[in-house]
Amino acid sequence: MLTVAMCMALLGCLQAQEPQGHVSIILLGATGDLAKKYLWQGLFQLYLDEAGKGHSFSFHGAALTNTKQGQEFLAKVLESLSCPKDVAPGHCAELKDQFQRLSQYRQLKTSEDYRALSEDIEALVQKEGLREAGRVFYFSVPPFAYADIARSINSSCRPGPGAWLRVVLEKPFGHDHLSAQQLATELGSFFQEEEMYRVDHYLGKQAVAQILPFRDQNRKALDGLWNRHHVERVEIVMKEIVDAEGRTSFYEEYGVIRDVLQNHLTEILTLVAMELPHNVSSAEAVLQHKLQAFQALRGLRTGNAVVGQYQAYSEQVRRELHKPPSFHSLTPTFAGILVHMDNLRWEGVPFILMSGKALDERVGYVRILFKNRAYCAQNEKHWVADQSPCLPQQVVFYIGHGELGSPAVLVSRNLFRPSLPSQSWKELEGRPGLHLFGRPLSDYYAYGPVKEQDAYSILISHIFHGRKDSFITTENLLASWVFWTPLLDSLAHEVPRLYPGGAANGYLLDFEFSGSQLAFSQRQPEQLVPGPGSSPMPSDFQVLTARYRESPLVSAWPEELIAKLASDIEATAVRAVRRFGQFHLALSGGSSPIVLFQQLAMGHYGFPWAHTHLWLVDERCVPLWDPESNFQGLQTHLLQHVRVPYYNVHPMPVHLHQRLCAEEDQGARAYADEISALVTNGSFDLVLLGMGTDGHTASLFPQSPTGLDGEQLVVLTESPSRPHHRMSLSLPLINRARKVAVLVMGRLKREITMLVSRVGHEPKKWPISGVLPASGQLVWYMDYEAFLG
Repeated sequence: MLTVAMCMALLGCLQAQEPQGHVSIILLGATGDLAKKYLWQGLFQLYLDEAGKGHSFSFHGAALTNTKQGQEFLAKVLESLSCPKDVAPGHCAELKDQFQRLSQYRQLKTSEDYRALSEDIEALVQKEGLREAGRVFYFSVPPFAYADIARSINSSCRPGPGAWLRVVLEKPFGHDHLSAQQLATELGSFFQEEEMYRVDHYLGKQAVAQILPFRDQNRKALDGLWNRHHVERVEIVMKEIVDAEGRTSFYEEYGVIRDVLQNHLTEILTLVAMELPHNVSSAEAVLQHKLQAFQALRGLRTGNAVVGQYQAYSEQVRRELHKPPSFHSLTPTFAGILVHMDNLRWEGVPFILMSGKALDERVGYVRILFKNRAYCAQNEKHWVADQSPCLPQQVVFYIGHGELGSPAVLVSRNLFRPSLPSQSWKELEGRPGLHLFGRPLSDYYAYGPVKEQDAYSILISHIFHGRKDSFITTENLLASWVFWTPLLDSLAHEVPRLYPGGAANGYLLDFEFSGSQLAFSQRQPEQLVPGPGSSPMPSDFQVLTARYRESPLVSAWPEELIAKLASDIEATAVRAVRRFGQFHLALSGGSSPIVLFQQLAMGHYGFPWAHTHLWLVDERCVPLWDPESNFQGLQTHLLQHVRVPYYNVHPMPVHLHQRLCAEEDQGARAYADEISALVTNGSFDLVLLGMGTDGHTASLFPQSPTGLDGEQLVVLTESPSRPHHRMSLSLPLINRARKVAVLVMGRLKREITMLVSRVGHEPKKWPISGVLPASGQLVWYMDYEAFLG
C-alpha cells in the first residue's frame, strides 16, 4: 500500500494549499522504451510542478511483465530520474525519494486486475481521508491492445461520481482513414470524447507550442502579412540523420508519410494556416478553427509528392524481417509534399512538407518566407540588416537540433520586432559565424526559451490540467486521414528514388514545384531498384494519336492526357477570343473532369478567362450547393481559382421557386432561351462530354429517349442512378458545337469503349454514338486503361 505524503511534508518550503483531491496516474506499458526515455521523467516533472499545490498523487507503473521483473525495472528507472538545473542536488534527492515512495509497479492483465487496482485506489483515498479528483491512464502500448484495455478500464476501473477520467493515447492512430475510423469507433464505445487525449508529441515542443501565442501577441504586425498577398511559401521540415535499422517492422507498415507527415507536420501546418480565434486560450475555439483548416486542404494527387528510400533500407528489411533475397521494399523513407489550401487567405501559397531518414542533418523547423518586392540601388555590402528591404524577410519557428541546437523563434530584423512572453522567452546572445537560412544570426530578432522543457513533460502537465487544445480530437484525426489516404493509396506502388544517405545525397533529393506539380530537380540516371513486375512506366509512353469512330483520338497516361486536353482547350479558347471576342465552353460534370478543372485552374495562366462564358452540359436536380451538384464541383475545383466574371458563369436553373426541376417552372426553357440569347446560332465553341459505362453522355440515357432528337435545346431527363432527375443539353444542341471533346478514363470504361467502336449511329441504344457535330470537329481523349485495358 502506498503512503501518500501530504503537501507540507512533501515540500516544506512551499505554502500548503487547500486539498483539491487525489490523482492516480496509471502508466500502461511502464517497462517500454517510450516510458523509460520520456514518460517517467515527465511524470516526475509533473510531481515537481504540482506537489504542494493542493493535490496528492500516486503513480502506478503497469505492464504484462511479471511483478518481480517489473519492480526491478521500475527501481532502475526511478533512480535515473533527474531534476532541473535550478534544483539543488540535496533537494533533488529528497524529491526523488518522495516520488519513489509514491510510485509502485503492478501487473495488469485481466479485468480482475483492473478491479483490484480500483479497489486499492479507493482504499488509499479513504484511509488518508481524501477526495478522489481523477484518474489518468496513459496508454504507452501498441494500438492493437487498446480495445481490451479500454474495455477493462470502462467496466472495472472508472473512478466514482464526481471524479474525472483521462485516457491518453499514443500514435499511430490507424493506418488509413478506414482503420482510424474503426479504432475511433471502438474507443468511442468505452470513452467520451472529452476523456480522450491523443498525443502528438510535436505539439508539446516549445517552438511549435509558441506558434499560436506568437500569432496572437503579434496580431497587429501580422494581420496584414499572414496571407497570400505577402507570403511566398511555407516550409515545414523534419530531417533525421538516423535510419530505420531496428525498426523496420514498424517502418514497413507505416513509412515516412504515416510516421511523420500525416501527424506531426500536418498538425503544425494547421497551426500556421488556421484562422486565429479571438481567444486563443479557448481550447474549443482552437480545435474548431483547426478543423476548418483541415477542411480547406486541397486534395492531394500523385503529382504533389516525391518519395525516396535510402539504399540500405531493403537489405535491412530482408535481414530483420527474414525476406527473400529478391525482395525490394517500396516503402518511402523520404517524402516531399506540396500542399495548397482552398481559401481566401492562402490561395496559391505553396506549403512544402518534407521529412526523411538518413539525411545530412538532424533539424526541425517551420519557415514562413515572405515575398520581397523591393529593389535596392546600393551594393549589397551597404545593406543594413534591420533596415534594408532587400534582405530576405522570414519568420522561423526553430523546433530544435541543427546548427542552432535548441528551440527558437526567429524574425528578420527588416520585418518587425516581435513580442514574446518575457517570463518564458529571452533574446538569444549573438553567435558570430552562425548562419541560418542563408543569413547570419544577427540578421534576426532571435528568442529562445528561458528554460528548455521536454515535450512529454509539457503535454503531461496539459493532460493533468485538462487542456485539450494540445491534443488530437477524433474529428480532426479523421479529417487528417481523409486528406492523406488518397495520396497514400496512389503511392502504394510508386518506386521511390534511391539515395545513398547522409552528405552523399548531394542534390539527389532536391525538388521543385510548378503550379501544383512537384518533381525532383535532377533526373535519376538509372532505376537502381526494380518496380513490381516489368510493366511499363508512364514516362515510357508519349501521347498517342490515332482514329476512333472515324474521328481523331488522343491517348496517353492520365496525367499526360489531362495536360494535353487542357492545352487543347486553352488553344481553342485563345483562337475563339481572337476571332469572336469571347469563348463559350460547355462542361460536363462527374468525377473525370475534376482533374481537368484542377489542371486548368493551376497550370494555364494564359487562358482568357475574362472573355470566357462557362455553361453546364448537364446537372443533377439538387440544390447548387449540394456536394452532388455538377456546379458545386465546378465551383470547388475551378471557379474559385480563376478570374471568370460572375456574369459569364451560367449554372443550370434546376432549383426554382424552392422546387427542383419542376416542369411548371420551365427551367429547361429558360436555359435554352439564355443560350439562344448569348451563343451565336446556339453553337458552343467547345463542348466537353464524358461517356458512361452504359454509353450515355451528358444526361442523355439509353432508356430515356428525351433529348436525342427534336427541336428542344435543353431537356429534363431520367437517370437510372440517384439522383434520378436531371437537366441536360439535347443531342441536337451538342451537335451544333464547333468542337466536341469526349473524355474517357479508367479501366471500367474499357468494355463500353470496345463496344462503341463497333456500332454505328444508334443513339437510342448508345447516346454517345449520336455525337457528331454537323459542321464541327469531334476529338476523343482516352487514357490507356480505357483504350487498351
